[in-house]
Amino acid sequence: MKKLLLIRHAKATHETGYPDFERPLKPSGLQDAAIMAGRLKQHSHIPQLLVSSPSLRTISTANVFSQHLSIPAAEEISSIYEAGQDDLVDIISQLIDTHNFIGLVGHNPGIGQVLYHLTGKIHSVPPCAVALIEFDIDTWAAISDKSGKLVYYDTPKGNG
Repeated sequence: MKKLLLIRHAKATHETGYPDFERPLKPSGLQDAAIMAGRLKQHSHIPQLLVSSPSLRTISTANVFSQHLSIPAAEEISSIYEAGQDDLVDIISQLIDTHNFIGLVGHNPGIGQVLYHLTGKIHSVPPCAVALIEFDIDTWAAISDKSGKLVYYDTPKGNG
């Protein structure tokens, strides 16, 4: 069995003066990331590995999760930035099979699109929302349309 944790980056600033790629998290975003990591830890939903877009807001989100969950720092995958559904499915299908539980930190609309594609479940995916999907497969390459089961969903406001 494979498990995929989708994580949308936490709240980032929209102040002018920052290129999109370099937008930092707001203080409330850092707090939300810590809260969500704590909830994952409470439920024992701790991935072996995180992969992340290299943008500042996603890496910062991933770092908070890594620290709170006591796992290694995220591996950056540049193609996650600006990835849509098909790109994310390609990225996921190429993940290392030695890891059965991987977290992917990315952006909307791609995170919401791939959540629906893999589970058939529609959810809003606000900043720092998490969705845990289980697959009855042995290799990441075997993921396909609606092959996953959404087993956990939560947001910083707790409306999971």
